[in-house]
Amino acid sequence: MSETREFGVSGWAHGSPLPTAAPAAGTGPGPDLEARPQGSGTGTLAAPPPPRAAPAPAIGRQRPAPRTADVWPGSPQPLGARFHTGPDGRAGTNFALWAGGAESVEVCLFAPDGTETRAPLTELTHEVWHGFVPGVLPGQRYGYRVGGRWDPWTGGRWNPAKLLLDPYARAVDGDFVLVPEVYGHARDWPEASVADTVRDDRDSAPFVPKGVVVDDDDDWEDDRRPKTPWSDTVIYELHVRGFTRRHPDIPPELRGTYAGLAHPAAIAHLTGLGVTAVELLPVHQFAHEEHLERRGLRNYWGYNSIGYFAPHAAYSASGCGGQQVGEFKRMVRALHAAGIEVILDVVYNHTAEGAQGGPTLSLRGIDNRTYYRLGEDPRGYADYTGCGNTLAVTQPHVLRLITDSLRYWVTEMGVDGFRFDLAAALARSMHDVDMLSPFLAVIAQDPVLRRVKLIAEPWDVGSGGYQVGAFPPLWTEWNDRFRDTVRDFWRGATSDVRDLGYRLSGSSDLYDWGGRRPYASVNFVTAHDGFTLRDLVSHQRKHNEANGEDGRDGTDDNRSWNCGAEGPSDDPAVEALRRRQVRNLLSTLLLSTGVPMLVAGDEMGRTQGGNNNAYCQDNETSWVDWSLLAEPGWAALRDLAARLIALRRAHPVLRSGGFFSGLATAPEGLRDVAWFGAQGRELTDEEWFARSATLGMYLSGADIPHRDARGEPVVDDSFLLIVHAHHRPVAFTLPGMPWGSSYELLLDTAAEEQSAPPRVPPAAAGTAVRVAARSVRLYRAVREGVAAG
Repeated sequence: MSETREFGVSGWAHGSPLPTAAPAAGTGPGPDLEARPQGSGTGTLAAPPPPRAAPAPAIGRQRPAPRTADVWPGSPQPLGARFHTGPDGRAGTNFALWAGGAESVEVCLFAPDGTETRAPLTELTHEVWHGFVPGVLPGQRYGYRVGGRWDPWTGGRWNPAKLLLDPYARAVDGDFVLVPEVYGHARDWPEASVADTVRDDRDSAPFVPKGVVVDDDDDWEDDRRPKTPWSDTVIYELHVRGFTRRHPDIPPELRGTYAGLAHPAAIAHLTGLGVTAVELLPVHQFAHEEHLERRGLRNYWGYNSIGYFAPHAAYSASGCGGQQVGEFKRMVRALHAAGIEVILDVVYNHTAEGAQGGPTLSLRGIDNRTYYRLGEDPRGYADYTGCGNTLAVTQPHVLRLITDSLRYWVTEMGVDGFRFDLAAALARSMHDVDMLSPFLAVIAQDPVLRRVKLIAEPWDVGSGGYQVGAFPPLWTEWNDRFRDTVRDFWRGATSDVRDLGYRLSGSSDLYDWGGRRPYASVNFVTAHDGFTLRDLVSHQRKHNEANGEDGRDGTDDNRSWNCGAEGPSDDPAVEALRRRQVRNLLSTLLLSTGVPMLVAGDEMGRTQGGNNNAYCQDNETSWVDWSLLAEPGWAALRDLAARLIALRRAHPVLRSGGFFSGLATAPEGLRDVAWFGAQGRELTDEEWFARSATLGMYLSGADIPHRDARGEPVVDDSFLLIVHAHHRPVAFTLPGMPWGSSYELLLDTAAEEQSAPPRVPPAAAGTAVRVAARSVRLYRAVREGVAAG
């Protein structure tokens, strides 16, 4: 459609036309737009808008008055749209919306042809507007129009011309279209510095998503949650669309969908690897950013939520009229039946409405002053997320929105846990990160949420936002210290071996407080954000040209090494070294104490061509390439991953539930963990603080620092792990008694074939074995001819 210059359409709440800009200071406010003195805050306006001779009248097309529906009083609880039988036996839907500062609320019902019927909500109970509309059945598309005072200088941005998505909508249909009508302010106002203060009265309904009434009648009686203990958990981070989009054994109509992830072919790969949980990149309904739409790109990762109760409709194979809810539930059931938990990556720190120049889609039009943290100049926002806005989690109704959403996904959608994007932003009180904040306090006492898996991304972009190791005992955390240390070690940027030792043994320097356990550390080498494992050893620098941001996006601190050539190489030696480095990184991850997290496709050599910020690449750059499994080198990597996970599952000493002390648990026992240099003797204090490319970690299976469910000691084999990052081989002397009389080789990453342990005889204690350059070896220690323990 052609762009218009209309900013006023009479007939909305407050009736009278609007001025096109604020009146001069001292002339008195207009009907809905009031001048405010400007301070020294962060907004774009340093003084009141320039005076005008007289407010210009609003102009625009007159729209016919919409039809109205009967509304009964209904109930203020629960929030959202709930289908049920009314007091006279008639089926209908109860609508309840918290809108604290609003002056009017209308439910807008849309027929398939777009015809709108309005149902004014006149009942107001504790700031909740509510009403029961008889005859509204599941599948009905709806939204809200909320009236109130347009006063950007104090943060008030009510505009009933804008159709708003219900924050509690269980399903969403449609995307927002990038046209001026979707903005609450005059987006195309000629004076850009004051554009956000001029209300736009054009109707946004044809261009924005709508909520869908859903009938929630699933009791989950046939579902069995795996309830995998944290110490046994292996996480596999995947994207619903990207994981299944190119899978040859999934029917084309199911690829890229929840049903595709539930397909036996997808589940077979997960169970074949042995992972215990999938961590899904955001599946809350999200929107695509304006700057991406203008470049012909889309938000692929989904960290731009607009509906915290609705599964993203674009991932549904069965439809967008509420069918996506049932499809998501069937996916969860299928994964549970395979013994796999479902963890959601959730984005409660900001929404898709962005900064003050962003669209009005939901919360901004319901109560901007309550839902968002406003800046010193209330026209703008406090931005701790880098995405333009930050939810005001200290506000009771915002906190309720988040916790209601979390409980819904657990109790009604069946999920088993959450990974919180930029969790430090949620833990902020007034300004600083506060581990006694309302959000963390509510989670800690909630009878549903405190029992599920909770993972913090323990940082945000604000001052003091880096909080690794600081979250309370209920939480686990993404441990970027593990990522950085392991990457540095294998690229040759070694620091003292103490740092590597802490990471291999559970990061007790970060987490051994408050009763926390090693599984407080989610260990990872790669994640969705950054290089893939293959790209980490193939690129020295990022290659993000396709993102259209002139290389400004994505980190420059990759801690990568390209093995001597940038990008794809025709040199067989370079490619062989890269595969070995990938095996080294993967082995280090899966043999370290803590909770390992793999990224989908890393186990088969997925590449993004060096793009380390593929958030907008919804194409083969990001999708898992299943054809790699036909290549012997990468199929062998998948075999190695599966073998390491199986080894970890079989041996509790490799997934210890308690921190190692370095002491013997019994007078006749060994230390539960011991550290060795290449000479075969324990490291001295001086060596512990020295730089080294070689480290041996001995784990005593007879001295595991925890007990089983009956209080009995847990006994296992003992293992010697050797990591060697130097470019030359090393002669490593195997420790003698009491550590072991001989050693059985289980893993050598110098070999290409990894489907089974190397076929070599055990080596006697005191033997100097040749450890290949840049390789990992794992031995089972035998004491006096019997496996230790």
